Amino acid sequence: MAVLLLAGACSRATSTATAPLAPAPGSTAAAAALPAPALAPDTGGGLPGPAIPPLALTVREKAAQLVMPWIAGDYWALDAAALDSALRLVGDDAVGGVIVGVGSSPYDVAEKLNTLQRAARIPLLVAADLEAGLATRTRGGTGFPGNMALGATGRELDAYEVGRVTAVEGRAIGIHLNFAPDVDVNNNPANPIINVRSFGEIPARVAELGSAFIRGLREHGMLSTAKHFPGHGDTGTDSHLALPVITASRARMDSVELVPFRAAVRAGTDVVMTAHLSVPGLAGADAPPATLSPFVLDTLLRGQLGFRGLVVTDALNMGAIVTRYGAAQAAVMALEAGADILLMPMSPRAVIDAVAAAVARGEVSEARLDSSVARILAVKARLGLFHDRLVDINRIAVTVGTASNLALAQDISQRSLVLVKDSSGIVPLPAARRHRVFVLTYGDENSRDVGGSLVAALRSSMDTVHTMRLWPASGPASFDSARTEAAAASLVLFLAASRPTAWRPDAVDIPGPVATLVEQLSGGAPLIAVSLGSPYVLGQVPDAPAFLAAWTDNDTIERAVARALLGMAPITGRLPVSLPPAFPAGSGLMRAGPGEAPARGAGNRAAP
Repeated sequence: MAVLLLAGACSRATSTATAPLAPAPGSTAAAAALPAPALAPDTGGGLPGPAIPPLALTVREKAAQLVMPWIAGDYWALDAAALDSALRLVGDDAVGGVIVGVGSSPYDVAEKLNTLQRAARIPLLVAADLEAGLATRTRGGTGFPGNMALGATGRELDAYEVGRVTAVEGRAIGIHLNFAPDVDVNNNPANPIINVRSFGEIPARVAELGSAFIRGLREHGMLSTAKHFPGHGDTGTDSHLALPVITASRARMDSVELVPFRAAVRAGTDVVMTAHLSVPGLAGADAPPATLSPFVLDTLLRGQLGFRGLVVTDALNMGAIVTRYGAAQAAVMALEAGADILLMPMSPRAVIDAVAAAVARGEVSEARLDSSVARILAVKARLGLFHDRLVDINRIAVTVGTASNLALAQDISQRSLVLVKDSSGIVPLPAARRHRVFVLTYGDENSRDVGGSLVAALRSSMDTVHTMRLWPASGPASFDSARTEAAAASLVLFLAASRPTAWRPDAVDIPGPVATLVEQLSGGAPLIAVSLGSPYVLGQVPDAPAFLAAWTDNDTIERAVARALLGMAPITGRLPVSLPPAFPAGSGLMRAGPGEAPARGAGNRAAP
């Protein structure tokens, strides 16, 4: 059966737009705002008013509009098998959108997306996980230090600016929808998958920063996503592998997990992403996971929170869903529950067929399918895709990774550093400790270059810098070499790149033998531990005399760390999470920059 979707079928009357967060006088935003594709006025929490061209779609074609498969972001030649496969998804299967993975240059991504858009009968909605800027997925884009770093600066304007730059750069290469910000409240230090992706553990601050990020995106042409509903912060399980269970009561979730989502809805978020977890305190002991729960998606999110935008599932290839329900059936259940976009199914064609079959046998009503298709097409109209779906390759070099954007990222990174402890008063480094420095780094295969930019910056101010790299597989021989180097050093600097990584819950920790080695080295020459990722690794090296939280392991943050250690920049950040047992949220030692007077009461203290 075909349905004719008429122009303007999804318009609504009452605007929920919020006032922009104005840049401070003289700020980077005021000086360097770049033209961005405009979003048409929002007329109802994500449901727009621009006209939709009349489209006659079969049930299968409508089902395909809901499906958003993953495509790689790296370079493809025109005769590449991967490109041919993607073109079949877009042309033969007529999927409604794609999510772009980690890629190469902005030019490669833009050219690829233009090619796919030309092949699509209906414009594609293109999404990406750009939680920390375009560099999260594309080399050459601006990379920011991430949400928890924004929590450490405590400035809403910083969150807004990250949204602004991400929107401008992402739209320049053909990305319309950012699956960010993550507004989970990270109130569980053992959480293996949220961690530094969260703004922190204080619900009100997460709500404020998340809302500012959303406004920065939306006011510069990019759709925003609040995730992972109804809250993924209080779990010790990675939902890529198994089904987490949130045991909190409805009252607790109302006062913690749901606070940022209510704020995101008020801020006008266009999309909400579901969480693959069980919430018996909300939906009952026998209820399906949140992604598949009509109560969570329809009654709670749409009914009680008043959300009227798009609901997207978390990836449907994740173990929390697939192992229990199967990929195709899970997609049908998610649609029944209230989801609009079915993200990253293992087999897009199988999911399209399953949805069409469910409609044919009456398991899902065609009216339910139509409502999701109408929302998706309305968003595409609001983005202007029916008018112009291609990007101008010539605009990339004047928009992506510009000097002003990179300077903003450097400034935010610098102000995000938190000196959690410094029992020996070794930060900034005194001249007597600069003659022989041993830099010991740890990271996995995703952090091959960890420490490189920091060491390069240190060498200009040190007599001798020796380096050594540890890996997850490092063993006794490497540890013996590290002890020998440390014994001859005037200072030991330990850098740990431990961060949340899908499918690898242990990636947020330092391996036990490495932590034991650092504890042993803490009894010799002064040692500074720097976390280029999870701040919770302090719990593994509690005897480290000094600990600096630096949130991520990109070049920008490493340069910021070097400047802070050398006394070339102040240290002003505050912990947005607690590091038990001694350091509550708000803690942080202040250090003055060049020419500044020492901060009064520069010990650990809570923020006002």
